[in-house]
Amino acid sequence: MYNATPDADGYEWPNCVACHRPLWADETNRLACRPCQDKTGQRIAALPGLFQQLDTTAMLMRGARRPGGGASGSKTPPIPPRLEVLALLGPGGVAARLRAIEDSWRQALGWGVETRTGGGRVFGSWRGSPAQDVPALARFLGNNLLWACSSYESVGQDVEEIRRLHAECLALVQGERRPGRVPIGGCPALLKDGRCGTPLTASAASHRVHCGGCGSRWETLGEWRDLRAAQEAVSAAQEVAA
Repeated sequence: MYNATPDADGYEWPNCVACHRPLWADETNRLACRPCQDKTGQRIAALPGLFQQLDTTAMLMRGARRPGGGASGSKTPPIPPRLEVLALLGPGGVAARLRAIEDSWRQALGWGVETRTGGGRVFGSWRGSPAQDVPALARFLGNNLLWACSSYESVGQDVEEIRRLHAECLALVQGERRPGRVPIGGCPALLKDGRCGTPLTASAASHRVHCGGCGSRWETLGEWRDLRAAQEAVSAAQEVAA
């Protein structure tokens, strides 16, 4: 059991740094709860297979067309490739994002650093191509996940990064399209120099609305209703002024 309210001495029950739910009594020596650890472990284990599925000519070229249309006898594959797939396979993609997590964990653990020719600093001598790196990176993260969830202060950020990375890979493998965004009116937030007015958009993929102008957020059904009521009040005031 847990107690989410402060006790008489002002002690607040600790929350999971990943999902922010109160930890159970037998989890108070941890930073991230066991369900978050289990889900993250499953996602880490799935990433090498997802990467392998993405790392194919068929996946890179799915839906691509040869300039000018029509087929030819050339053996050159159609271009351009799918940039969203290429972004996950190349520099800055899956391997680089997992490597950044591994590096920070190794630093926190105080493990040794190796130096490449030319002065570049890397952790581990086995690194090669992204296809070689991803399984080894996933293995390291999986083996050290319990330590991270128990002792590493920034594990909440890493859990979220792994969740996003897994979701991006899975969506492309399954052929899902990202839902488009639709305009929902201007931001009604009142600033020092008047109303914000920044155009707001919403997506079926998220329950959050964020104003890129003033930073206001609406995240719950009640807040959505407040947003709509505020927008209607602004519109009514503008009509009166006109």
